[in-house]
Amino acid sequence: MDELFKKINIIPKNLKLYEVAFSHSSYANEHRAKKDYERLEFLGDAVVDLVMADYLYRNHDENEGTMTKVRASYVCENALYEYSLGLGLNNYIKVGHGEELHGGKLKKAIVADIFESLMGAIYLDLGYATVRRVILDVIVPYVTNPNVNFFSDYKSALQEAVQTTKKSLYYELISESGPPHDKTFKMQVRVDGIIYGEGVGSSKKEAEQLAAKNALEKLAI
Repeated sequence: MDELFKKINIIPKNLKLYEVAFSHSSYANEHRAKKDYERLEFLGDAVVDLVMADYLYRNHDENEGTMTKVRASYVCENALYEYSLGLGLNNYIKVGHGEELHGGKLKKAIVADIFESLMGAIYLDLGYATVRRVILDVIVPYVTNPNVNFFSDYKSALQEAVQTTKKSLYYELISESGPPHDKTFKMQVRVDGIIYGEGVGSSKKEAEQLAAKNALEKLAI
C-alpha cells in the first residue's frame, strides 16, 4: 500500500487498521479473520459527511436545503465509487474467492464502501485534521468542476418536498438477504407513517435512493 499512502500523502502508524479497511466480509469469513471493513465504513461515513458539511458551510452561502442536496450528491454511492477508482482503491480490496469470481473488486457498492472505510481508518490512526485534508484533497476538485454531476439525489429531493408540508419522513430496513458478500437490501420510506415507496439495492444507500425515487413518483414531484 506504500504507493497509495504516497498518493494521499500520509504516513500511517497502525498498518493493521488499513488491512482491515480493505478486507471484505467474504475475505474475513474465508480466512477466519475477526474483522472486516464494515465498522470502519460506518465511522468513515460519518467523518466524510462531517467534513463535507463543514466545507460547504465555510465556502458556500446557500440555505440549509441547498447545502444538504449538494453534500448528498458528493457523498452518494456513485461519487464514492468514482473517488475510490480515482485513487485505485479497488487494487487493494481483499475479497473471498467466490466474490472475486463474480467481479467483487469492481462492484460499485464494495468499491464505494472502501473509500469510507479507508477514511475511517485514517481518522482513527492519524486524527481529524489529517483525514479532513485527505477528504478535501480528493473531493473538492469534483465540487469545483461544473461538469461533474454524479446523479439526482432522490432522498434530498424528497426531504425538501416533505419539509415544505412539515410532514415526518423516515426510512426503514424491511429485509436483508443473500450471503455476506452479495447482500440485497429492501428499504421502505414512510411519510407521516404511511408507506410511500420501496426500493431494493445492493447497499442500504442504493435501496434508500430507489425508495425515495418511488415515493417522488407517487407524489408526482
